[in-house]
Amino acid sequence: MSDINTTFQVNQKVVYPSQGVGKIDEIKERTFKGSVILYYVIYLEVSDMTVMVPVDKCEELGIRAIVSQEEAQQALDMIGEEFEPITSDWKLRYQMNLDLLKKGSVSDIATIVRCLYHRSKVKELPILERKLYDSAKKLLEDEISFALDKPIKEVQSLIHANLEPLGSTSEKHSSGIKNPFAPDDDDDEFLEENDIPAESDEEDDDDTGDNED
Repeated sequence: MSDINTTFQVNQKVVYPSQGVGKIDEIKERTFKGSVILYYVIYLEVSDMTVMVPVDKCEELGIRAIVSQEEAQQALDMIGEEFEPITSDWKLRYQMNLDLLKKGSVSDIATIVRCLYHRSKVKELPILERKLYDSAKKLLEDEISFALDKPIKEVQSLIHANLEPLGSTSEKHSSGIKNPFAPDDDDDEFLEENDIPAESDEEDDDDTGDNED
Protein backbone atom coordinates (compact mmCIF):
# COMPACT_ATOMS: atom_id res chain seq x y z
CA MET A 1 0.00 0.00 0.00
CA SER A 2 3.05 2.29 -0.11
CA ASP A 3 1.82 3.69 -3.46
CA ILE A 4 -1.47 4.93 -1.98
CA ASN A 5 -1.59 8.41 -0.46
CA THR A 6 -3.22 8.32 3.00
CA THR A 7 -3.38 10.77 5.89
CA PHE A 8 -1.66 8.33 8.27
CA GLN A 9 1.20 5.96 7.65
CA VAL A 10 2.18 2.53 8.92
CA ASN A 11 3.74 2.67 12.44
CA GLN A 12 2.25 6.11 13.09
CA LYS A 13 0.65 6.71 16.51
CA VAL A 14 -2.92 8.00 16.38
CA VAL A 15 -5.69 8.86 18.83
CA TYR A 16 -9.02 7.08 18.44
CA PRO A 17 -11.50 9.10 20.57
CA SER A 18 -13.18 7.02 23.28
CA GLN A 19 -10.87 4.10 22.44
CA GLY A 20 -7.37 5.34 23.20
CA VAL A 21 -3.96 5.74 21.62
CA GLY A 22 -3.12 3.24 18.91
CA LYS A 23 -0.52 2.43 16.29
CA ILE A 24 -1.24 1.82 12.63
CA ASP A 25 0.11 -1.67 11.97
CA GLU A 26 -1.02 -1.96 8.37
CA ILE A 27 -3.00 -0.32 5.58
CA LYS A 28 -4.90 -2.91 3.58
CA GLU A 29 -7.70 -3.39 1.09
CA ARG A 30 -10.86 -5.42 1.66
CA THR A 31 -13.83 -6.07 -0.56
CA PHE A 32 -17.16 -5.10 0.97
CA LYS A 33 -20.46 -5.48 -0.92
CA GLY A 34 -18.60 -5.55 -4.20
CA SER A 35 -16.51 -2.45 -3.49
CA VAL A 36 -12.82 -2.33 -2.60
CA ILE A 37 -12.34 -0.38 0.63
CA LEU A 38 -9.05 0.78 2.11
CA TYR A 39 -8.63 0.20 5.85
CA TYR A 40 -6.25 1.21 8.59
CA VAL A 41 -5.41 -1.71 10.86
CA ILE A 42 -4.94 -0.07 14.28
CA TYR A 43 -3.57 -1.77 17.39
CA LEU A 44 -4.96 -0.27 20.63
CA GLU A 45 -2.52 -1.07 23.41
CA VAL A 46 -4.81 0.01 26.26
CA SER A 47 -7.38 -2.68 25.35
CA ASP A 48 -4.97 -5.06 23.60
CA MET A 49 -7.29 -4.99 20.60
CA THR A 50 -6.82 -4.56 16.87
CA VAL A 51 -9.50 -2.74 14.85
CA MET A 52 -9.95 -2.05 11.17
CA VAL A 53 -11.20 1.42 10.28
CA PRO A 54 -12.05 2.56 6.74
CA VAL A 55 -9.63 5.27 5.66
CA ASP A 56 -12.47 7.48 4.44
CA LYS A 57 -14.23 7.29 7.84
CA CYS A 58 -11.32 8.49 9.97
CA GLU A 59 -12.21 12.18 9.92
CA GLU A 60 -15.83 11.38 10.78
CA LEU A 61 -14.70 9.19 13.71
CA GLY A 62 -12.28 11.87 14.95
CA ILE A 63 -9.15 9.77 14.50
CA ARG A 64 -6.14 12.07 14.52
CA ALA A 65 -2.38 12.11 14.91
CA ILE A 66 -0.72 12.34 18.32
CA VAL A 67 -0.17 15.97 19.27
CA SER A 68 3.23 17.65 19.32
CA GLN A 69 5.28 18.09 22.49
CA GLU A 70 4.25 21.75 22.58
CA GLU A 71 0.53 20.93 22.37
CA ALA A 72 0.89 18.24 25.01
CA GLN A 73 2.57 20.70 27.36
CA GLN A 74 -0.14 23.27 26.67
CA ALA A 75 -2.78 20.69 27.68
CA LEU A 76 -0.88 20.02 30.91
CA ASP A 77 -0.68 23.74 31.62
CA MET A 78 -4.36 24.24 30.84
CA ILE A 79 -5.60 21.83 33.51
CA GLY A 80 -3.83 23.97 36.10
CA GLU A 81 -5.51 27.20 35.02
CA GLU A 82 -8.54 28.78 36.64
CA PHE A 83 -11.80 28.30 34.81
CA GLU A 84 -15.48 29.10 35.03
CA PRO A 85 -17.32 26.13 36.61
CA ILE A 86 -20.05 24.72 34.38
CA THR A 87 -23.61 23.82 35.31
CA SER A 88 -24.41 21.96 38.53
CA ASP A 89 -27.03 19.95 36.62
CA TRP A 90 -25.07 16.71 36.34
CA LYS A 91 -27.11 15.35 33.39
CA LEU A 92 -26.45 18.48 31.33
CA ARG A 93 -22.82 18.55 32.45
CA TYR A 94 -22.43 14.89 31.50
CA GLN A 95 -23.77 15.48 27.99
CA MET A 96 -21.54 18.53 27.49
CA ASN A 97 -18.46 16.56 28.50
CA LEU A 98 -19.50 13.53 26.47
CA ASP A 99 -19.72 15.76 23.40
CA LEU A 100 -16.19 17.00 24.13
CA LEU A 101 -14.93 13.42 24.43
CA LYS A 102 -16.41 12.58 21.03
CA LYS A 103 -14.71 15.62 19.50
CA GLY A 104 -11.52 14.24 20.96
CA SER A 105 -8.93 17.03 20.73
CA VAL A 106 -6.31 17.01 23.48
CA SER A 107 -7.65 20.32 24.82
CA ASP A 108 -11.19 18.89 24.87
CA ILE A 109 -10.02 15.88 26.84
CA ALA A 110 -8.02 18.05 29.23
CA THR A 111 -11.12 20.22 29.75
CA ILE A 112 -13.15 17.16 30.79
CA VAL A 113 -10.48 16.04 33.26
CA ARG A 114 -10.19 19.50 34.79
CA CYS A 115 -13.95 19.99 35.02
CA LEU A 116 -14.79 16.63 36.60
CA TYR A 117 -11.80 16.53 38.92
CA HIS A 118 -12.78 19.83 40.50
CA ARG A 119 -16.47 18.99 40.48
CA SER A 120 -15.61 15.86 42.48
CA LYS A 121 -14.11 18.11 45.15
CA VAL A 122 -17.50 19.81 45.55
CA LYS A 123 -19.70 16.72 45.35
CA GLU A 124 -18.92 13.11 44.53
CA LEU A 125 -19.53 12.22 40.90
CA PRO A 126 -22.42 10.03 39.76
CA ILE A 127 -21.42 6.69 38.26
CA LEU A 128 -21.64 7.80 34.63
CA GLU A 129 -19.52 10.88 35.24
CA ARG A 130 -16.92 8.83 37.12
CA LYS A 131 -16.67 6.52 34.12
CA LEU A 132 -16.39 9.49 31.78
CA TYR A 133 -13.68 11.02 33.98
CA ASP A 134 -11.74 7.73 34.03
CA SER A 135 -11.92 7.44 30.23
CA ALA A 136 -10.84 11.02 29.63
CA LYS A 137 -8.01 10.83 32.16
CA LYS A 138 -6.67 7.62 30.62
CA LEU A 139 -6.77 9.15 27.14
CA LEU A 140 -4.96 12.25 28.37
CA GLU A 141 -2.31 10.24 30.20
CA ASP A 142 -1.62 8.01 27.20
CA GLU A 143 -1.39 10.79 24.65
CA ILE A 144 0.82 13.03 26.77
CA SER A 145 3.02 10.05 27.62
CA PHE A 146 3.59 9.34 23.92
CA ALA A 147 3.91 13.00 22.94
CA LEU A 148 6.44 13.87 25.65
CA ASP A 149 8.11 10.44 25.62
CA LYS A 150 7.67 10.14 29.38
CA PRO A 151 6.69 7.08 31.47
CA ILE A 152 2.99 6.90 32.24
CA LYS A 153 3.60 7.14 36.00
CA GLU A 154 5.48 10.40 35.54
CA VAL A 155 2.67 11.81 33.39
CA GLN A 156 0.08 10.80 36.00
CA SER A 157 2.07 12.72 38.60
CA LEU A 158 2.33 15.77 36.33
CA ILE A 159 -1.42 15.78 35.69
CA HIS A 160 -2.20 15.49 39.39
CA ALA A 161 0.31 18.22 40.28
CA ASN A 162 -1.30 20.59 37.77
CA LEU A 163 -4.84 19.79 38.92
CA GLU A 164 -4.23 20.13 42.64
CA PRO A 165 -3.36 23.84 43.01
CA LEU A 166 -6.97 24.74 42.20
CA GLY A 167 -8.29 21.91 44.32
CA SER A 168 -6.21 23.00 47.30
CA THR A 169 -8.72 25.74 48.05
CA SER A 170 -11.58 23.22 48.15
CA GLU A 171 -12.65 21.34 51.24
CA LYS A 172 -10.33 18.43 52.08
CA HIS A 173 -10.33 15.66 54.60
CA SER A 174 -7.47 15.53 57.06
CA SER A 175 -5.97 12.70 55.01
CA GLY A 176 -5.77 14.88 51.89
CA ILE A 177 -7.97 15.05 48.80
CA LYS A 178 -11.63 14.27 49.13
CA ASN A 179 -12.31 10.90 47.53
CA PRO A 180 -13.82 11.67 44.10
CA PHE A 181 -15.05 8.12 43.64
CA ALA A 182 -17.26 7.64 46.71
CA PRO A 183 -20.99 6.90 46.17
CA ASP A 184 -23.05 9.91 45.10
CA ASP A 185 -26.53 10.99 46.15
CA ASP A 186 -27.34 11.58 42.48
CA ASP A 187 -28.99 8.61 40.80
CA ASP A 188 -27.97 7.40 37.36
CA GLU A 189 -31.48 6.06 36.76
CA PHE A 190 -32.38 9.49 35.36
CA LEU A 191 -30.63 8.38 32.18
CA GLU A 192 -32.05 5.57 30.15
CA GLU A 193 -29.69 2.69 29.47
CA ASN A 194 -29.38 3.65 25.81
CA ASP A 195 -27.97 7.03 26.87
CA ILE A 196 -24.86 5.38 28.30
CA PRO A 197 -22.00 5.72 25.78
CA ALA A 198 -20.91 2.43 24.25
CA GLU A 199 -17.25 1.58 24.06
CA SER A 200 -17.34 1.89 20.27
CA ASP A 201 -20.73 2.70 18.75
CA GLU A 202 -19.25 3.29 15.34
CA GLU A 203 -17.87 -0.24 15.04
CA ASP A 204 -21.35 -1.79 14.98
CA ASP A 205 -21.59 -1.03 11.26
CA ASP A 206 -19.57 -3.24 8.96
CA ASP A 207 -18.34 -0.31 6.90
CA THR A 208 -17.11 1.74 9.86
CA GLY A 209 -14.64 -0.74 11.26
CA ASP A 210 -14.38 -4.26 12.63
CA ASN A 211 -12.11 -6.32 14.81
CA GLU A 212 -9.23 -7.98 13.08
CA ASP A 213 -8.97 -11.74 13.59
